[in-house]
Amino acid sequence: MKKILLGLIGGIILLFSGYLVAAYNITYSEGTRSGELIKFSKKGVLFKTFEGEISQGISGAQIFKFSVEENQPIVIEKLHTYQGKYVKVRYKERFTTFPWLGDTHYYITNVDLESSPHFNK
Repeated sequence: MKKILLGLIGGIILLFSGYLVAAYNITYSEGTRSGELIKFSKKGVLFKTFEGEISQGISGAQIFKFSVEENQPIVIEKLHTYQGKYVKVRYKERFTTFPWLGDTHYYITNVDLESSPHFNK
């Protein structure tokens, strides 16, 4: 009985660990978005995460919310610098979120400054 219980607990732990590894490493989609970077901050009570928003329209009606992992210091610094400017971000979308990584399914991997199509001269 003891061996069966230990085997069952071990199997559950193994399945849960496999799920976590797969959910973290397998991306649902990858792509780019561009717009005005209107918000970027570090927030949270228990887990402090980097969260931001990009406005993809003139009126701000379409907002793209994203997270940045803490192991991306160059991206974090660029986002702080580009606050209020038109940017193009590269992201990966995961199936699920983890509280210690961020609030959204979208994780920024790169950011570049772009010229706004709305205000070109």
